[in-house]
Amino acid sequence: MDIGAVLTTAGSLMLTGMVGVFIFLSILIGAVTLMSNLVARFDVAEVAIPVKSPSLKSQGVQSEHIAAISAAIAQYKSNNK
Repeated sequence: MDIGAVLTTAGSLMLTGMVGVFIFLSILIGAVTLMSNLVARFDVAEVAIPVKSPSLKSQGVQSEHIAAISAAIAQYKSNNK
């Protein structure tokens, strides 16, 4: 096989792949646009879902942990003066 035939085969394969990807992406863009339009058309009024607020106890660090960390820092500072 000479180099011309190999380059022709490579070019043909490249062109086929690029056209395939272009067609696939075009179909994908069309499908997403169609679904977006359908959702916008049949969109139901938003239903308010009550959100359970987290309790105050679950927020932040527990006071016992803060006290232990503060004591450890104070001890470290007093030992390393």
